[in-house]
Amino acid sequence: MLASQKWIKMIEVLILKIEDPGCFWVIIKGSGPFIDSEMEYKKLQTEINQFYNRDVEEVKPLTLEEGQVCVVFCQELGCWCRAIVKSILFCADYYLAECFLVDYAKYIPVKAKNIRLAVEQFMQLPYRAKKFRLYCTKPVTLCIDFCEDTAKIVPAKRWDSAAIQYFQNLLKGTTQIEAKLCDKEEDNFDVYLYITIKDEKVCVNDDLVAKNFAHYVMTSENTVNSAKSQKRWPSLSLKASPENMLNPALAFWPVLMKTKIHSSEVGAAASDSFLEKTYKKIATPDLNGKTESTFGAAVDFSFKENIDISAQPAVHINRLLQFLNPDPLKTSDISYEQQVFKKINIGQPPVVLSNKTEPCSTLETAPLLVDLKKALLQNKFLGPNLTESYCWPPIARGCDSVVISHHGNNPLLYIPPILTFLQSGSCYKSLPTRNGPVALIVCPGWRKAQLVFELLEKYGRCSRPLHPLLILLGLNKEEAKNVKLRRGCEVIVTTPQSLLRLLEYHGLLFLRLCHLVFDEIDNLFSEASNQIFTILESYKKTVSVGERELTPHQIVAVGSHWNKHIEHLTKEFMNDPYIVITAMEEASIYGNVQQVVQFCLNCERTSTLVQILDFAPSKAQKTLIFTDSVDETEMVYKAVESSSMYCLKVHKDTEFYFKHAIEQWGKKISSGTHIVLVLTDDCMPSLGITDATCVVHFSFPASPKVFGVRLHSMSDNFQNVLEEGSSIDIQVYTKAKSVLLLTERIGCHAVGVLRYLEHAGAEIPPELHDFTAGILEAKEDLKLSEPLCQYLKRSGVCKDMRICPDRHRVNLQIDLPRKMVNNTILTAGHVTILPLYIVDATNYFGRIIDKQKDQYATLAEEMIEYFKKVRNKVSAEMVEKQALYGVQEGDVFHRVQVLDISQKENNFLYVSIKYIDEGRIGQVQGHQLFHLPARFQILPPQAVEFIVSRVKPIDNEIEWNPKVTRYIHHKIQGKLHEAKIVLALGNTVWVDPMVRVTKLSGLKTSINEYNIRSEILSMGMGTDNPEHIIQLQKLCENAKLLAHEEKTLQTFVGSRKEVLREPHVAPELQVADPGTSPLNVPEQDAISLQCGVTEQDAASPHCSFVEKEFIDLCNSSQATLENGSMALSKLQAAWGRRDGLELPPPVPMKIISRATLGICAGGLLTSGLEDTCSKQTDAVFELKKAEERAQTHHKCFYPEIKWFQKEDTVTVKIKIRNICDHKCEFFGDKVVFSAFSGDKFYMADMKLHARILKGKSVCVIKNEEPMIILEKEKKEFWNRLLKHKNPNVSFDFEHWEDLEDKSPFPVGAKTHHTAAVLVTEEMEESSEYSETDSDD
Repeated sequence: MLASQKWIKMIEVLILKIEDPGCFWVIIKGSGPFIDSEMEYKKLQTEINQFYNRDVEEVKPLTLEEGQVCVVFCQELGCWCRAIVKSILFCADYYLAECFLVDYAKYIPVKAKNIRLAVEQFMQLPYRAKKFRLYCTKPVTLCIDFCEDTAKIVPAKRWDSAAIQYFQNLLKGTTQIEAKLCDKEEDNFDVYLYITIKDEKVCVNDDLVAKNFAHYVMTSENTVNSAKSQKRWPSLSLKASPENMLNPALAFWPVLMKTKIHSSEVGAAASDSFLEKTYKKIATPDLNGKTESTFGAAVDFSFKENIDISAQPAVHINRLLQFLNPDPLKTSDISYEQQVFKKINIGQPPVVLSNKTEPCSTLETAPLLVDLKKALLQNKFLGPNLTESYCWPPIARGCDSVVISHHGNNPLLYIPPILTFLQSGSCYKSLPTRNGPVALIVCPGWRKAQLVFELLEKYGRCSRPLHPLLILLGLNKEEAKNVKLRRGCEVIVTTPQSLLRLLEYHGLLFLRLCHLVFDEIDNLFSEASNQIFTILESYKKTVSVGERELTPHQIVAVGSHWNKHIEHLTKEFMNDPYIVITAMEEASIYGNVQQVVQFCLNCERTSTLVQILDFAPSKAQKTLIFTDSVDETEMVYKAVESSSMYCLKVHKDTEFYFKHAIEQWGKKISSGTHIVLVLTDDCMPSLGITDATCVVHFSFPASPKVFGVRLHSMSDNFQNVLEEGSSIDIQVYTKAKSVLLLTERIGCHAVGVLRYLEHAGAEIPPELHDFTAGILEAKEDLKLSEPLCQYLKRSGVCKDMRICPDRHRVNLQIDLPRKMVNNTILTAGHVTILPLYIVDATNYFGRIIDKQKDQYATLAEEMIEYFKKVRNKVSAEMVEKQALYGVQEGDVFHRVQVLDISQKENNFLYVSIKYIDEGRIGQVQGHQLFHLPARFQILPPQAVEFIVSRVKPIDNEIEWNPKVTRYIHHKIQGKLHEAKIVLALGNTVWVDPMVRVTKLSGLKTSINEYNIRSEILSMGMGTDNPEHIIQLQKLCENAKLLAHEEKTLQTFVGSRKEVLREPHVAPELQVADPGTSPLNVPEQDAISLQCGVTEQDAASPHCSFVEKEFIDLCNSSQATLENGSMALSKLQAAWGRRDGLELPPPVPMKIISRATLGICAGGLLTSGLEDTCSKQTDAVFELKKAEERAQTHHKCFYPEIKWFQKEDTVTVKIKIRNICDHKCEFFGDKVVFSAFSGDKFYMADMKLHARILKGKSVCVIKNEEPMIILEKEKKEFWNRLLKHKNPNVSFDFEHWEDLEDKSPFPVGAKTHHTAAVLVTEEMEESSEYSETDSDD
């Protein structure tokens, strides 16, 4: 410890280098007893240059070692400098050393030829660069607790980047920097740092604490003399001995609090003596191992400007700035129960290990190369995380390891420790001296292999040269035969299929192999299990020979899920493996926990729970019942306790009961005893229970993590797959059981539960299969407006439809083939195409070329002529989304559509755009967008998506290898090709074949230069896909069948309309106004009619689960029109089953509105159960008659219309795509719109609620849909669009938020309008609606 403040004074410093507030390098300025003379350093530098410039042979080093003190030549400074060797790297033909210049605080690379031995006479002066750190100032960080939804500042191990930046900015903006020395530990000098800014002196230590970048840590090490603090300080030339001296830092506390300090030495000494006694008292632990806190004593401290420190000693205990700052790190005494409960959600995350492993909690303690640690820090590595802390040590020791984690796809779980082990070259000296890898990494696909290879190249520089190689082979045998390993290649990254193709021609590839790594082992086994076991067998044969006994044998498998194949891997191919599982739901599968799913109604959970519990177990049973609230805990506790079973409870309101519950649970119980504990999830971490035999999920877990924590409570009863005979009889061995209660309220989780049970190999109830199938069907119905799945388009199948967010059905409204400029619909035939944007090997965007009259070529020429004139290049003032603009690229001008507008950066607006005539996406600045005249917007977008059919990537890949994509891109971009259309949906065209045709000059002959599909197959990266178009055609046929059924039912709805108005048919549909339509039934009544069940019936415990499900589906039918069909058909089946009736097949239907569903349900279901069968028979008969009538009538369809308004305009959206021959006539009080879409004719005769200015109203095409903008005659808000109500017209609530403050709708109108009735387009002629009432 430094001497007393009697001789400690401020020293001025010059900053050389800043790493963080805990490490910065300075030069001490001035002269005096504290430092050596500046002239001495200048003299030393001159002598060093004179001596080493002579190139004396005796001072050239024979060897170099890390940490060696030497003299090096610095090219930047142009002189010889004293230095320390930090690391040594081997380059092509020389060694390169990273050296630290001790007088300049610089890291520089130096070639070995420029390094000299350090002569002793030049090492007499201490190093000029001093390493400082802020005294007792430690970093903090913001910790977020997602479970409690709170954030607090906690101590950190590293300085935050914001703190470092702030510290640097402070020192840059100062005119003077001074330091007060407080302590020394090895080469670190602890100081209080003061800076002068605008004649004001600021303590940097306090400033960092005040800004919440740091906190003060005062420990006994800072006040009690130690061996380290008693060492002589040669670098500062201090003469005084620090023994028996007080810590001068304590004397400076009043300065930091802006108080006056007594200048009297006696007073200061007395004050220091009191401070030291007080501080020692604070730092002395009490009997319980806690540190006394006198924070409470400082709470009532009265702050004044001038404070006598001897009169107020309590001030020195807690820093004033830290006291004023609301620091969450302060603690106070609390009771035992409170202390235990406060620890909830901050406990150590659970982990399951097959062998005891000591984790490396920090990067400093990790068993990795020093240079590798530096590289990880330079790349902002934040680990090691929980999984890495447990798996790195065994992998780095060369042990067989299996790692299962939620982050199991992260290659850094194994790359750093593998690289560390590979550094020990002596282990491989007994291997044959030939080319071949020492380590082999097998990845599930080319994209993952590419990522692993890049990481190896990045971090492999920190170890000895490994020369990693990425091998991805296709079906071309010549390619595999011609593979040559680079000399010195010790690591190969590949895929299972590529590796086996390589082994066919390179049988000795495994001769030197020691480390076999499987990345994403669960995916490897699911996609290529046969190939993986073939590789393992080959490896096992290679390493089992006698010559390989002394070489390392290691298999590492990393993944996210445990399965039976991994268990076989550990038993047959590994030697005493280390299994690390941090995903507890996977640990339960590893531990053979029996998974049970119990279906019940939500209102019957308690009775179901009591039935599940075993009241007379043959063995001792400990059961945990998890709930999600205090009230639920109390309810379950009373129910179980009333069943004469010993029951405990724990939740946040039972702090007094907490200790008792822990004691009772921990007692040893005899055979036949059953103890039950009911608790909430937030109590689990503090209990530390691991010996439960059964877990009942009374409430559904909030997340997979919560589910895993629950299952971990049974970890003591998990099966260890490594034990002998553990798999003899799995059912007999099973000790742990998990029971999940599934009710109608958690239907959204049914798919996830099914996936987990399938993965776990558990018994799946048939009800879950049926229920999940219905959920998936409903989800597909909800996705009918989403784009068609890209994988479905490219290969005919989707890899996992259950999790794919895109559509997997053909929607004839969206997927209607688009019309060309000449009004022809291309569904088949030969065309000339021009690929312009290449997405991958088989997916392109381009144009279909009309050789007779290319209207786009004419448009392009006109745009060039127009924008040649400078006055026409008018930048867009207000950029709007979805609007069309012009963009210049070289001499060409393109039409673009704005997709997104980002925030302004450097006063520029960045806009994401789509080139509507090429299909590509780009980004430009806002000023690069030109106003596009209306005449250039008339031509529809020309970009068409082309997909080459009947070919797909090899090895079950879902993406094309970049090698193929690059080849095809270079071959076809911008060149005309002839193609045959085999299928067209929307803007996508499937072609087979696609051929480049070249005409021979001088001859009336042309040749086929190449076929795209054949080119891909010849490269060996693609394989035949004969089912591609067949699968898509099946989807189209299903869509047409559903459309026909929809048309039949809608015709039936029209014919039933008059019948339903009669009182004796459906009296519930009558309304007060006799002139209103039956479609105007209030929403709540309509729902009841649709379901045929009253609210009282729905709430009844006798209402079956399936009925409740369908009631929910009816209630949600407004959000998606398609759900109505499923709800009606399933509901009819449910009613028939409930009453023991065998009904005819329900009416098939694809799209139906809420009102239509209400009519059908009212007509078919609400007349009483006694005549249900007869009404069904009548309905089928009327359906047949209606279908016959529909075939003889030509219909005029009324389109779906959405509208919204501003104060002066009304915007009307006509929801039809791919229209042609559209016409819009404006009158003062009405608008007449008509158009063709496919073979259907649409017309909307809209009699408006108020008058408009017909001369200023326009009709435009936006996003391939017509949009009518009406100019109001009077600036006012309309409360409806039409004079008379039309069910096809509804308000557009996408613009509701903008109008909420000015909306004329009454309170509650928003709810009313969100339930606006939408019916399908195939209705009666528009004249039929002229009699209906007003619109919204």
